[in-house]
Amino acid sequence: MNRFKNANYILIVIIICFVGVLIFGGNLLLPKFQQYTELRKKVEEKRNEIKYSQEYFSKLTEVETELKKYEVELAKIDSALPNDSFLPSVFNYLQKTTAQSGLVLKDIGSFTVAPSDKDPKIKEIILGLEVSGPYESFKNFLSTLEKSTRLIEVENISFAGSEKKLTVEGEKTSEKEGDVFNFSLSIKVHSY
Repeated sequence: MNRFKNANYILIVIIICFVGVLIFGGNLLLPKFQQYTELRKKVEEKRNEIKYSQEYFSKLTEVETELKKYEVELAKIDSALPNDSFLPSVFNYLQKTTAQSGLVLKDIGSFTVAPSDKDPKIKEIILGLEVSGPYESFKNFLSTLEKSTRLIEVENISFAGSEKKLTVEGEKTSEKEGDVFNFSLSIKVHSY
């Protein structure tokens, strides 16, 4: 019986040790297991973020290659609405266009630069312009402005009667009346 008692004591001690190990191990291992689980979740979230980032950048690369197909058209859009309202470039364009159309640029009047009423990001340069020349040249000038890649609107046109035109043929100078008109324009040029 002594042996049976010792076996019971040993069994009780084993059970107490087992329960103690479970409690002690549970207190030590449970927080570590919880940390491990949280770290696994974070790693999975980071993997998903990386996956979505890679998909996003691959789509951006696809869009970039697609946009490269339309570089010429996009350049036209950029020239239609330049990023700056650099006035000398506008004045230079107007001077070249009048000369190419057969007109004489007499004066560039006052100008204003203001944000557009429709979109405050877009600036509008409104300026007065005086040119002189034949009516056909003026029509060509307006046609050139209309076909320009820049967004130019003619706001107002007025013209005065003809002037005398001097022509030199050899040593002879003659005056013709009625060929030359003075045109006053108010134009609006758009830019970003």
